[in-house]
Parts: sequence; structure tokens; C-alpha cells
Amino acid sequence: MREELLTPQATEDEVVDEVGLRPRTLDEFVGQAELKERLEVILEAARQRGQAADHLLFAGPPGLGKTTLSAIVATEMGVGLHVTSGPALERAGDLAAILTKLDEGDVLFIDEIHRLSRAVEEVLYPAMEDFQLDIVLGKGPAARSIRLDLPRFTLV
Repeated sequence: MREELLTPQATEDEVVDEVGLRPRTLDEFVGQAELKERLEVILEAARQRGQAADHLLFAGPPGLGKTTLSAIVATEMGVGLHVTSGPALERAGDLAAILTKLDEGDVLFIDEIHRLSRAVEEVLYPAMEDFQLDIVLGKGPAARSIRLDLPRFTLV
């Protein structure tokens, strides 16, 4: 039996093949024609305005391409993609750390966003609506709040 069949590590050829399996553009994405059409309009409008695309919500069971479509949105817009999951964002500070590292126009994909805690959701809403982050420094009577401006980004 060939040795490479028994090793748990992927060979260089296998890694290249796997990377090549995911479509990188809307043209390469197969299926969901209506969704692709709508996305093309949304992304073209954002490019013409010179702004980040509007926030997007992809819903459905695993395997329908939500993560892939998020990467395609970033590629089509020529911006960075930041991927995390709802369960990984345990505290508001976890989300704040990600938001403050975004560049203008970047795409933030939060897989399983429905599993965010209420505290994290409360940080996300003003970030989505006003592109601002309110941070409380200190505790008790000495606590003070500062507002940070965030770059415009697309949440998926």
C-alpha cells in the first residue's frame, strides 16, 4: 500500500486542490441564481457609491454556501474578510477587539450569529447602525464612557 495514503497530513497537491474547490467570485459560484443576481446589484451599487456594501443576512442549513458567499463578497469588493462565530464572542470586549481592527469596507462574517449573547448584541447594534463603539472605562462613580468611530464595514 502506498505510504501517502496512510499519512494523516495533507500533501501539497491536496491542499492546493482543496483551496481551489471554493469559488472565489460570483461567476464561479454555482446555483442560487436569484441570490447571485441580487448580490451583484448590491455590490455594484456599493462600488459605484465608493462605500462598503450594506449589511447582509444569509440564512439556511449548513452547506448552502454562507461562508463561501461572505468570502466572495469580500473578494468582489476588494476588501478584507474577518471570520468569527457567535459562540466565540463570549464578551462584549471580544467583539470590540475585532471591530477596532477592521479596515474601511472590510467584511465581518459572524457564523451562527443567532448564538450571540445579549451583551455582545448590544455592542453590535450601534456598530452596525452608526459605525461607532461605546466603551466604558472604569467602574462605579469614576466610570466614564468614550465613543470610538469605526470604519464602515459590511456585516454578514
